[in-house]
Amino acid sequence: MKALKVLHSESSRGWGGQEVRTLKEMLALRERGHIVELVCPRDAGIGVRSAELGFNVHHARMRGVGDVRSMMSVQALLRGRAFDVLNTHSGHDSLVAGTAARLVGTPLVVRTRHLALPISSLATYNWIPHRVIAVSQYVRRYLISAGVSADRVETIYDGIVKPEYIAQSTLRAELGLGPDAVICCMVAIMRDKKGHEDLIAAAQPLLAGRPNLHIVMAGNGERFDTIKNVVDGLGLGRRIHLLGFRADIPNVLRGCDLFVLPTHQEALGQAYIEAMAAGLPVIGTDVDGVPELIKHNLNGLLVPPKSPDELRAALVQLIDNPEQRTRLGEAGRRITEGRFSIDDMADETIDFYRRSLCRREYNA
Repeated sequence: MKALKVLHSESSRGWGGQEVRTLKEMLALRERGHIVELVCPRDAGIGVRSAELGFNVHHARMRGVGDVRSMMSVQALLRGRAFDVLNTHSGHDSLVAGTAARLVGTPLVVRTRHLALPISSLATYNWIPHRVIAVSQYVRRYLISAGVSADRVETIYDGIVKPEYIAQSTLRAELGLGPDAVICCMVAIMRDKKGHEDLIAAAQPLLAGRPNLHIVMAGNGERFDTIKNVVDGLGLGRRIHLLGFRADIPNVLRGCDLFVLPTHQEALGQAYIEAMAAGLPVIGTDVDGVPELIKHNLNGLLVPPKSPDELRAALVQLIDNPEQRTRLGEAGRRITEGRFSIDDMADETIDFYRRSLCRREYNA
């Protein structure tokens, strides 16, 4: 079957779950023989990493609908490279690159919606793209309720590469902790609404009475200094370990006993998937797309958002019950193996592109 030529666009300069998923998708499609390229601002995190991995990366500012220069640049790129698919990911690139694609007649324009936030422009879902990918059923239902036609939107869950077996994590040696330490891990970019302060508030009384309990927070971001000031102000720098950005998340997870992410909003939550794949029991919040991953007391525990007291109770439940941790962790691993693999995501995406292209040709 003919290889597809796919151009991804991303106007965001940051590096978070959205960009991680896009890059995973690009790698998986390239491994299957498709031609995959990227257009983004010159200083975009995904562009830097994509170039390091050998992708053709093109640059355009894509600052909004009035950015005519970027639109003309993307038009020339689309026309010259004859892409089958343009897949946009953020608001500005959906407006600029999406409009450019419609003007030059790119066969298929797709918008992926990664966030559990109100949409700012219905045009970037109903008029510019031909089809829309939602990263969870929650996001799909929201888009439809906001006025996006149901037949335009399809859910494709995130997938992760099966974690490499790590016989012995280096985390405990790095932190000077022995095998008797119980380590709770949180992996998340440090920005508003991820719940870092909720975890600190929930854990603070527990740390006072459990000398072997430690909290690990992996991730950087705009609120790193704020979180560090909170931890240091409480005198908990030796018990709550801020690791910053880590490229070895599987190694970090392998050294921990349970995972917690008390997010206030989350379209799905690939950090939960990675933790489940590592065999960790997970504590999440009952918001947005998270319950599509975590079934209470099956593979983890769900608590209300912004509720340190209930989060503390869930932490106690898992900290004090190693058998429950094992049961929930094993269930989570089985769930990820059966549903949230990178192969599933890649195959479903390719099938979605091909079906959408066929439908476009049939209706032409």
